[in-house]
Amino acid sequence: MKTIQMTIDETLLQQVDQTVEDIGTSRSAFIREALEQALHRYHIRQLEEQDAAGYIRIPAQASETEEWVTEQSWEDEWNGVR
Repeated sequence: MKTIQMTIDETLLQQVDQTVEDIGTSRSAFIREALEQALHRYHIRQLEEQDAAGYIRIPAQASETEEWVTEQSWEDEWNGVR
């Protein structure tokens, strides 16, 4: 572990302190987890952007996806109606 110093808005710090008290952890652990989650979301966004760019460069042909069209119909199953 490496100790760092950071600047944080007073209101945000109060929210962090209240939250860590509520969940029974420390500021450091809470901020570490928040940073890990932010880095994970950033990585996912990068992968999504790469995927989108790939489909722009080489669009899917209708023949590649037509057999899956019926699988997209969830109807009432996902709306709680049976």
